[in-house]
Amino acid sequence: MVLPKGRTAADRTEGEPHLQEALRTGPFSLALHTALSARGLALHRVRERLSERGINVGVTTLSYWQRGIRHPGRRESLRVITALEDLLELPGEALTQLLEPRDTTGLPAGRRYSTLVGSGIGDLLAELEAPQDGGLHTVMQTERVTIDAQRRLASRESQQVLRAHRDGVDRYLAVHIGEHGCAAERVEVTGLVNCRTGRVRRNQEAGLVAAELLLDTRLRVGETTMVCYRFQDGTGEISQEYSRAFLFAGSPYALQITFDHTALPVRCRSFTQTSVSVPPTFTAELTLNAHDTVHLFVQEAAPGLLGICWDWE
Repeated sequence: MVLPKGRTAADRTEGEPHLQEALRTGPFSLALHTALSARGLALHRVRERLSERGINVGVTTLSYWQRGIRHPGRRESLRVITALEDLLELPGEALTQLLEPRDTTGLPAGRRYSTLVGSGIGDLLAELEAPQDGGLHTVMQTERVTIDAQRRLASRESQQVLRAHRDGVDRYLAVHIGEHGCAAERVEVTGLVNCRTGRVRRNQEAGLVAAELLLDTRLRVGETTMVCYRFQDGTGEISQEYSRAFLFAGSPYALQITFDHTALPVRCRSFTQTSVSVPPTFTAELTLNAHDTVHLFVQEAAPGLLGICWDWE
């Protein structure tokens, strides 16, 4: 496929906001699916055109890639991806940059829950029969966390825009990590908007709660939904930080912490952390406003932990 003289692939995608967003946020499967749809190319035609370039790849493989069932990772696959970028008139390395390093478990690119939450989450995921890749990824997220007069994490409310990168997705897994001493059996989870609470599993020792949020509709690849849910806690010891775990990169994120006016911290800072096993990196000093709140915002969250910590005295 040849673009008109003087026109670049970036020019072509500039007028395609859905494709631009998919290429920016990923994951690879959604970006490929969106590009194929935008160009109106059936998989057998893609295979034929690649074959004309001396590149052989099966229709089944292409189908698995765009559905997220398999992920290109072998060296010879990179040649196919580069050819696809040219064939689909995409900017250079638009798909290649989404091929993040993978482990050998066959899971999609991104961090594992255990590196961000701790090993205690494994049993809960197994009980819920939840795979590492649930077929959904977050494209936008805001959270509001409340700290009560006893300096405990009282509640957290999350609102997320989720996009499916696999057909037939009908649930989202939400995880809550309580403070030390959290009574996990007393933590309440409520689906507020476009979802309802399904099965809930708890790890008392680790203070973990994992909950299925059943979506109001079954999503197809590329479709989005907006959900809102709340964890009501207030059972743990004094709180000194709150962080959000990101398995994948790219989504905007806003976090607001509201403190009771009778118990205000003396210092607040934002931080990042690549895993629970390494020390945090402090990124900025934050100032409480007149409403006793502090917040952070990032345009593109990186895989890992992102949050706010505070000192009481």
